[in-house]
Amino acid sequence: MGDKTFEVNEANFQKDVLDSKQPVLVDFWAEWCGPCKMIAPFVDQIATEYVGKLRVAKMDADTNQDVLMRYNIMGIPTLILFKDGEPVERITGFQPKEKIAAKLLPHLS
Repeated sequence: MGDKTFEVNEANFQKDVLDSKQPVLVDFWAEWCGPCKMIAPFVDQIATEYVGKLRVAKMDADTNQDVLMRYNIMGIPTLILFKDGEPVERITGFQPKEKIAAKLLPHLS
Protein backbone atom coordinates (compact mmCIF):
# COMPACT_ATOMS: atom_id res chain seq x y z
CA MET A 1 0.00 0.00 0.00
CA GLY A 2 1.25 3.47 -0.86
CA ASP A 3 1.86 6.15 1.75
CA LYS A 4 -1.14 8.21 0.51
CA THR A 5 -3.64 5.32 0.55
CA PHE A 6 -5.39 3.72 3.49
CA GLU A 7 -6.94 0.33 4.15
CA VAL A 8 -10.68 0.04 4.52
CA ASN A 9 -12.80 -2.91 5.65
CA GLU A 10 -16.41 -3.72 6.51
CA ALA A 11 -16.01 -2.26 10.01
CA ASN A 12 -14.79 1.20 8.94
CA PHE A 13 -16.37 1.46 5.45
CA GLN A 14 -19.31 3.62 6.58
CA LYS A 15 -17.15 6.09 8.51
CA ASP A 16 -14.12 6.26 6.19
CA VAL A 17 -15.84 6.04 2.80
CA LEU A 18 -19.55 6.78 2.90
CA ASP A 19 -19.36 9.54 5.53
CA SER A 20 -16.23 11.16 4.06
CA LYS A 21 -16.42 14.87 3.22
CA GLN A 22 -14.02 14.28 0.30
CA PRO A 23 -14.62 11.87 -2.59
CA VAL A 24 -13.08 8.45 -1.90
CA LEU A 25 -11.77 6.11 -4.58
CA VAL A 26 -11.92 2.52 -3.34
CA ASP A 27 -9.65 -0.05 -4.99
CA PHE A 28 -11.19 -3.51 -4.54
CA TRP A 29 -8.28 -5.94 -4.98
CA ALA A 30 -6.89 -9.33 -3.92
CA GLU A 31 -3.39 -10.64 -3.31
CA TRP A 32 -3.72 -13.35 -5.98
CA CYS A 33 -5.03 -10.96 -8.68
CA GLY A 34 -2.46 -10.17 -11.40
CA PRO A 35 -4.34 -7.19 -12.92
CA CYS A 36 -4.76 -5.78 -9.37
CA LYS A 37 -0.98 -5.74 -8.99
CA MET A 38 -0.63 -4.09 -12.40
CA ILE A 39 -3.06 -1.28 -11.56
CA ALA A 40 -1.76 -0.70 -8.00
CA PRO A 41 1.04 1.75 -8.99
CA PHE A 42 -1.50 3.85 -10.92
CA VAL A 43 -3.81 3.95 -7.92
CA ASP A 44 -0.90 5.03 -5.69
CA GLN A 45 0.09 7.76 -8.18
CA ILE A 46 -3.49 9.05 -8.32
CA ALA A 47 -3.57 9.15 -4.50
CA THR A 48 -0.42 11.30 -4.52
CA GLU A 49 -1.44 13.57 -7.40
CA TYR A 50 -4.92 14.34 -6.06
CA VAL A 51 -4.11 14.90 -2.37
CA GLY A 52 -6.66 17.35 -0.99
CA LYS A 53 -9.22 16.53 -3.70
CA LEU A 54 -9.56 12.79 -3.29
CA ARG A 55 -8.84 10.08 -0.73
CA VAL A 56 -7.84 6.61 -1.93
CA ALA A 57 -8.74 3.45 -0.02
CA LYS A 58 -7.86 -0.17 -0.69
CA MET A 59 -10.20 -3.01 0.24
CA ASP A 60 -9.20 -6.68 0.21
CA ALA A 61 -11.93 -8.42 -1.81
CA ASP A 62 -11.31 -11.78 -0.15
CA THR A 63 -12.00 -10.59 3.40
CA ASN A 64 -14.84 -8.10 2.76
CA GLN A 65 -17.42 -10.09 0.78
CA ASP A 66 -20.43 -8.23 2.23
CA VAL A 67 -19.27 -4.91 0.77
CA LEU A 68 -18.55 -6.54 -2.60
CA MET A 69 -22.06 -8.03 -2.68
CA ARG A 70 -23.64 -4.71 -1.63
CA TYR A 71 -22.05 -2.96 -4.62
CA ASN A 72 -22.48 -5.89 -7.04
CA ILE A 73 -18.75 -6.30 -7.66
CA MET A 74 -18.29 -9.37 -9.84
CA GLY A 75 -14.65 -8.94 -10.94
CA ILE A 76 -11.49 -7.32 -9.67
CA PRO A 77 -9.78 -5.02 -9.85
CA THR A 78 -12.76 -2.72 -9.51
CA LEU A 79 -12.36 0.94 -8.63
CA ILE A 80 -15.43 2.78 -7.34
CA LEU A 81 -15.47 6.51 -6.68
CA PHE A 82 -17.79 7.44 -3.82
CA LYS A 83 -18.96 11.03 -3.46
CA ASP A 84 -21.37 12.13 -0.73
CA GLY A 85 -21.85 8.49 0.22
CA GLU A 86 -22.89 7.37 -3.26
CA PRO A 87 -20.98 5.47 -5.96
CA VAL A 88 -20.59 7.91 -8.87
CA GLU A 89 -18.03 6.13 -11.07
CA ARG A 90 -16.99 2.49 -11.55
CA ILE A 91 -13.93 1.19 -13.39
CA THR A 92 -13.55 -2.57 -13.76
CA GLY A 93 -10.46 -4.38 -14.98
CA PHE A 94 -7.05 -3.06 -15.85
CA GLN A 95 -7.07 0.45 -17.33
CA PRO A 96 -4.21 2.85 -18.09
CA LYS A 97 -3.72 5.62 -15.55
CA GLU A 98 -4.86 8.31 -18.02
CA LYS A 99 -8.23 6.55 -18.53
CA ILE A 100 -8.74 6.21 -14.78
CA ALA A 101 -7.91 9.87 -14.16
CA ALA A 102 -10.19 11.00 -17.01
CA LYS A 103 -13.15 9.20 -15.42
CA LEU A 104 -12.42 10.65 -11.96
CA LEU A 105 -11.75 14.29 -12.86
CA PRO A 106 -15.36 15.33 -13.60
CA HIS A 107 -16.29 14.37 -10.02
CA LEU A 108 -13.45 16.24 -8.28
CA SER A 109 -14.65 19.86 -8.48
